[in-house]
Amino acid sequence: MTSGGIGRRGFIGGTAGAGVVLVVGAKAAAQAGGDGPYGPLAAQPDANGLLLADGFSSRVVARAGENVTGTQYEWPAWPDGAATFPIDEGGWYHVVNSEIPTTGDGGASAIRYDAEGEVVDAYRLVGGTTQNCAGGPTPWGTWLSCEETDGGQVWECDPATPDSGTALPAMGRFHHEAAAVDPGNEQVYLTEDEPDSALYRFTPDAYPDLSAGLLEVASVDPDGAVTWYEVPDPTGADTPTRQQVPEVTHFDGGEGCWYADGVAYFTSKGDDHVRSLDPATDTMTVVYDGTGLLTGVDNITAEVGSGDLYVAEDGGDMQLVVLTADGVVAPLVQVVAEPLPANAVNSEITGPAFSPDGTRLYFSSQRGGDPQTGITYEITGPFRGIDQAPAPTTSVAAASTTVAGGADSSGADDDDDVGSSPAVPIAIGLGAAAVVVGGVVAVRRRRET
Repeated sequence: MTSGGIGRRGFIGGTAGAGVVLVVGAKAAAQAGGDGPYGPLAAQPDANGLLLADGFSSRVVARAGENVTGTQYEWPAWPDGAATFPIDEGGWYHVVNSEIPTTGDGGASAIRYDAEGEVVDAYRLVGGTTQNCAGGPTPWGTWLSCEETDGGQVWECDPATPDSGTALPAMGRFHHEAAAVDPGNEQVYLTEDEPDSALYRFTPDAYPDLSAGLLEVASVDPDGAVTWYEVPDPTGADTPTRQQVPEVTHFDGGEGCWYADGVAYFTSKGDDHVRSLDPATDTMTVVYDGTGLLTGVDNITAEVGSGDLYVAEDGGDMQLVVLTADGVVAPLVQVVAEPLPANAVNSEITGPAFSPDGTRLYFSSQRGGDPQTGITYEITGPFRGIDQAPAPTTSVAAASTTVAGGADSSGADDDDDVGSSPAVPIAIGLGAAAVVVGGVVAVRRRRET
């Protein structure tokens, strides 16, 4: 996507004082921080304890330990990574992880909204897992929920179907953080939350079935050139996956990961960096180098239409910060009271996710509230990507308890004869179409002519 005529591939960084350098051709200019595209934050918090830019308003969608309004579903504690998925008949699903660290108490949940944005249902997508931190949406309409724990796995969930989580051990067993799918190259990028973390790439044997494939780690040269090396043992049974390849480049605490407009973005909290990876050239660059107002970098998403990046702070000033394509770094919202001001210091911003139509932005304060177990918010206002964004084309796969690969939660293959079931077409955008046959998603790519 573009903003002000500048493509996302030109949004790369360096070491200027503002933390962002814009490179267009051979020219590079440092960009200063400022109020950003929406002006300064309000001087006083709104009724929900948020400082917002002018023209924006907020509502509380859910509080941990309480039933989601209009439902009988109790919202889990420690909400984290999130995404939204459009529904063909109108409305959308909002999927949110739960990063509870005790064994078996994590998971992921979904809230269903109608076309007017009102909550109509809420339920658990996967349970019995541990410390589900971030993850990522897939172009075929499923959610990849990542466990940030020893031996953690990626779980694929259908947002439309309760208890639909399927383990994907081929994607490696480590402290998973986030996942981002590159539909053009049919690969998935994975981050790891460790002080010496690796950046991973997973290439499935039969995209979009993620049950089998090749797991690799990145080795980055000083000039940003990336080489990929196979991980010998993705289970990490004897040696952690990040330590199996001598050439691997380590990052200080891998966090959010997001794919947009041909580029994969990822963050690292130890050095407060945002980096981009261009799969077309296998080149890595720095978008933000940690020297500006953004600190505690964590989850990340991109706004369709404007191409702006939104980065959540783990601690820091408890802000959700906008990084624009012309180099401005500015807050959109800051949490200051939930309801106790001291609570903000002990929490973190998580799960920024735009509604499919771009009119709403969701996020959570993971340990906000009293008790400090989490609050999930919605912000509405004049987002500048709304008028530029195409109509959302990704829709959730046909209602089925089976997600890609046809495997149950134990990883066993589904022996049903998929040929006996009718094919259900679904639009997934991004230059591809898909069909669901017997609950298994298969992509039929529309080739360029």
